[in-house]
Amino acid sequence: MLSRFLLLLFFTTSLIAQKDSIERKLQTIKEALNTEIKRKNDEGIASQMMKLGEVYTNYGLYANALVYYNDALKIAQKNQKSILYVWINNDIGKVNNAMHKYDTAQTFFTEALTISKHINYLKGQAISLSLLGANAEKQAKYKEALQFANESLLFFDPIKDKFEIAIVYENIGSIYEDLLNFNEAFFFFEKALVILKDSHSKEEANVLNNIGDIYRKKGLVRKGIIYTQKALEIATVINDNHLLESANKDLAKAYAILEDYKIAYKYKLTAEKHKELATTNENKNLVHLLQTDFKLNQKENEIKLLQEKNRVNKANQKVVLILGIFSLLLLIIVFIYYRKKRKANLKIQNYKQQTLKAELEKKLIEEKNLQRDLELKTATLSRYSLHIAQKNKMLSELSLKLKNIVSRKNELYDVKIKELFNEIDFTLQQENEWEDFTVFFQEIHPDFIKKLSTIATESLSPAELKLGILLRLNLSSKEIASILRVTPDSVRVARHRFRKKMPIDSKKELVNFLLEL
Repeated sequence: MLSRFLLLLFFTTSLIAQKDSIERKLQTIKEALNTEIKRKNDEGIASQMMKLGEVYTNYGLYANALVYYNDALKIAQKNQKSILYVWINNDIGKVNNAMHKYDTAQTFFTEALTISKHINYLKGQAISLSLLGANAEKQAKYKEALQFANESLLFFDPIKDKFEIAIVYENIGSIYEDLLNFNEAFFFFEKALVILKDSHSKEEANVLNNIGDIYRKKGLVRKGIIYTQKALEIATVINDNHLLESANKDLAKAYAILEDYKIAYKYKLTAEKHKELATTNENKNLVHLLQTDFKLNQKENEIKLLQEKNRVNKANQKVVLILGIFSLLLLIIVFIYYRKKRKANLKIQNYKQQTLKAELEKKLIEEKNLQRDLELKTATLSRYSLHIAQKNKMLSELSLKLKNIVSRKNELYDVKIKELFNEIDFTLQQENEWEDFTVFFQEIHPDFIKKLSTIATESLSPAELKLGILLRLNLSSKEIASILRVTPDSVRVARHRFRKKMPIDSKKELVNFLLEL
């Protein structure tokens, strides 16, 4: 109980610290931006906009990031023969790469490379080539990716750019791993580790994880565990939930291969816990970022209003002074004063109305986008579930037919057909699709499984949870039977038992009850 309380206290303190850090960072950058604007320093303005773009990129708000990056690019285009122009193009390319717009990303990386060559900026060439390689790898263009990565190594400074070189080595190792060339992959991961060793960084943990993965894939499971444990130690020190999830997941796989399922299950549960913590932290940070951005904009608006009021007050003071000195012009001065005041108030009102209108339009657009995303994901999930059902049904029927043919004892193709239906049966037993399906379902209905488990009068088995998910999608018994690889009669029996565990009125449809959760 005490350990849980301490964990909660640490988690809450961490979130508060992160919130303060985000607020300070944004405020510092925006203050610096305003200073550069007052100085009319184009390079300074573009640099601060790049920093704002980087903040939003780190939190996955790519649309917001691109607004600042594009504004920075417009300013930097005045002097295209600059290092700043190279960096902005590379940053915009990275955002497009993260959004899976690989062709657009390649255009910006290529522009950065061209300018780097033109101004003889060697590090710019190295980074642009490295990014082009990573972009090609995402598209499975491995030959092209290796060419870019190896070429980038020619332009890095071996002394000043050791960290960047290590990243390139790791990228090359990942490419060879994708190509199932584990010896080459291991060679480059080792080269990266030599540079990153004892840095206790996220990058060192990633490389250690990769080496452990290679050993596991080569059958040297226990040796791989040693490297993965080192990665876990670094991840624990730097408190990175993504790295903790990855290391624990790899350890679970390793111990499962060694058939030590108890330890494997323990690591799997720990990986899931860190995955949940990572998601929660990211969502909290995202909310804090948006709240901070709103507060800063609100403060800027309030400052503008105060400045406007100060100008009005100064005008009032001038009027009073003028009244004291020039009494003969009293009527004219009063008329001018009220006219100015009226205009100032109208400006303030118009500004408030425009601000409210802009906020309302922004909320409407966001709601439409959210609704469109939800409809798209729901439709995709339905198609995905039907695809699984149809695939399983087809594979089951095909396997049955092959078994019937084998039973006729034709020796010429007996062995080959046995291999085929064994492979089909093995495919049917895989859980990867169901895991992907569950992740996709939880993105659309994040609280459903938790609510279902909470309201159940008895503990629900994993099979019953699966049934609940499929019923929530309003699938027929035949479709559910195909997905779960059972008979429709078994589905009906399972539905009856599942219904008994639900606090549902006898007259109410089970599916309607689940749809309301």
